[in-house]
Amino acid sequence: VQLQASGGGLVQAGDSLRLSCAAARRTASNNGMGWFRQAPGREREFVAAIDYRGQTTYYADSVKGRFTISRDNAKNTLYLQMNNLRPEDTAVYYCAVRSMSTASKNDYRYWGQGTQVTVSS
Repeated sequence: VQLQASGGGLVQAGDSLRLSCAAARRTASNNGMGWFRQAPGREREFVAAIDYRGQTTYYADSVKGRFTISRDNAKNTLYLQMNNLRPEDTAVYYCAVRSMSTASKNDYRYWGQGTQVTVSS
């Protein structure tokens, strides 16, 4: 499954961004998907996950209440709405497809190339 993430950019603290991740094949519509991020000098960390139907979601504590994950299976696209951004949200954001249909922070099989999000204070 090819994944193309987009929507990153440079914003100020408190601003919003919406990331998109287009899947090249409909296979992803049967799988859970998620967003991860990696800041310079840090390990990649889980951000959010969603099940294959888009009905169950799961968030890291650091983004809960500010970020919303969603998907449109008709468009083979995953989204991450990010509100009230903080400087500590600065990272490269990656979308990924799980090997199973449920939402989880584990067991991801396919990864996109990443999109840079920079939040200035």
